[in-house]
Formats: sequence, structure tokens, C-alpha cells
Amino acid sequence: MAVDADTGQPLMLAYMNEESLRMTLALRQAVYWSRSRKEIWHKGRTSGEFQDVIEMLVDCDQDALVLRVKQRGGGCCHTKRATCFYRRVALGAGEGVVRLEGA
Repeated sequence: MAVDADTGQPLMLAYMNEESLRMTLALRQAVYWSRSRKEIWHKGRTSGEFQDVIEMLVDCDQDALVLRVKQRGGGCCHTKRATCFYRRVALGAGEGVVRLEGA
């Protein structure tokens, strides 16, 4: 997961493989593995919305990372929003229906 280095706001969730992790460490910019395109995805290379990696945290199982990044450009989401997490799930008591707010 990438989060804003200053605010801690979640920006996006993406996958990495060994090659993208090595590239991220070498470039100090976020490089991901695109599951849909099945290729390396250097965030910002085509959009100009680079993520400069300030810090990388690994969880206790060493199978998940949090990248603290400085987001450059308009925003990180393909919708041109600052974050991919712009919709809120309405938590109704016992309703059993998920409603997305801010769609």
C-alpha cells in the first residue's frame, strides 16, 4: 500500500513482484506489477504522477509493504483523484446491504 508520507492518507493498493521491488529500491520511486497488463508499471512514467519513496515498511510476516511516498503530479488515482480510496462504505446496523458513498 502507498500512503502519503506527510499525512498518512492511504493513496493506493498495488502489487509488486521481485523485479518491481528491486526497481523501487534502486530508483526510490514506486514501481509495481500490473496484474491486468502482466507487466512492470513504473508509477508516473506515462502520467507524470510519480511516487517518490520516502520510507518502506514491511509487516511481521514479511509479505506486505507500506510505501510512504511523496506523490508528484495531480493525483495517484486513474480517476484523477488524490487517492484511490475516495468511496466510503455505509455501515448500517444489521442492514446486510453495502452502500458506497461518494461514487
